[in-house]
Amino acid sequence: MEIRSTTEQDFDVFVDTLLAAFGRFRETPTESGAKAWWSALEMDRGLLALTADGRPVGTAGAYSFELTLPGAVLAPAAGVTAVGVLPTHRRQGVLGAMMRHQLTELRARGEFLSVLLASQAVIYRRFGYGPATYTARLTVPRHQAALTLPRARGAADAPATGSVELLRRAECGGILEEVYDRYRRAQPGALSRPHRWWALGGGLPPVAPVSRYVAVHRDADGVPDGYASYWRGEADTLTVDETIALDDAAASALTRFALGHDLVGQVVFKNFPPDHPLRWQLADFRAGQVSNDIDALWLRLLDVPRALTARGWFTDGELVLDVDDPFLGEHGRYLLTVRDGKADCVPTDREPDLSLDMSDLGSIYLGGTAPSTLVRAGHVLAHRPGAATLADALFRAERPPHCLHWF
Repeated sequence: MEIRSTTEQDFDVFVDTLLAAFGRFRETPTESGAKAWWSALEMDRGLLALTADGRPVGTAGAYSFELTLPGAVLAPAAGVTAVGVLPTHRRQGVLGAMMRHQLTELRARGEFLSVLLASQAVIYRRFGYGPATYTARLTVPRHQAALTLPRARGAADAPATGSVELLRRAECGGILEEVYDRYRRAQPGALSRPHRWWALGGGLPPVAPVSRYVAVHRDADGVPDGYASYWRGEADTLTVDETIALDDAAASALTRFALGHDLVGQVVFKNFPPDHPLRWQLADFRAGQVSNDIDALWLRLLDVPRALTARGWFTDGELVLDVDDPFLGEHGRYLLTVRDGKADCVPTDREPDLSLDMSDLGSIYLGGTAPSTLVRAGHVLAHRPGAATLADALFRAERPPHCLHWF
């Protein structure tokens, strides 16, 4: 078997092989771009697995993103995508060989973080990836959508601090791109959406310019600071694809707009972040039904010292981490020292405080998974009392990480 990099000339073969791996057929993109999910592929970052006689049997790709780390640090990250193996060649080592080849290439590019969205949760942990952000869906019946009066804002007739404008998706591409970019720079776990994604209509709504209504929130000066992309589907359901808000005022205004929509039976908020205040804003706390509470972004460290010194930190402390990477056959022990928001990470022969594998380190890296949770689960071994508590304090982020960009 041969694994080689792809070029633009391999585009059709790459896409057709990937679709065959998932039992799907190519559909011609519509004029609106609704089915052009593959349009943003970077073919200089793709891989093809070929049999001895040159037949393609597997694919793997990557996008060039920026990932927002705790402390509002922007770091380059490879977004692994389009991974598939033909049914005739599964469980023959093709996937493992592609993953190993890809990790080697990413390191050669100088990248130290790799992320992906896992189609199945059991696949990627063995390659060193761990679930790092989480998302859910919140459904609110329209007849239970009453909201409490915000105590901090005083009387019900307090003047509004902004306005909501209703637009069609085709009218506001530039607004969405600008607001999302401002949002992702401050949100741990968020990924950039390069301009070419918006220009090509890659991915899912609202990036893909399918028919959607967009509620755009503007602040008191008329500057857009939030939006909600939505559509009305079957069973009188209003589905909000994506809500982006730069502050709580914009978020509350967009929530009220969606919940106040007439002639719908329920409102579904997709990509609902763990720290969203909506359930507390509902007069009936039980009205918001959480479902599809799952992992979102999976993360892998390619260079432990570089990754740990790149992010921001909010507590001083010192930990010795014993990190095992069974997929690549590597092992390292590192002294992590944090002072005044900055970290130093160097190899050490000191006795470890925590022993963990690369996938577990990926899970705790953004602050979305507490190290003590993994200690209790038997994933991480704490070698001394207090080590897990200190690790919890060190690895926390300023807010829970969240990623809603589909790739």
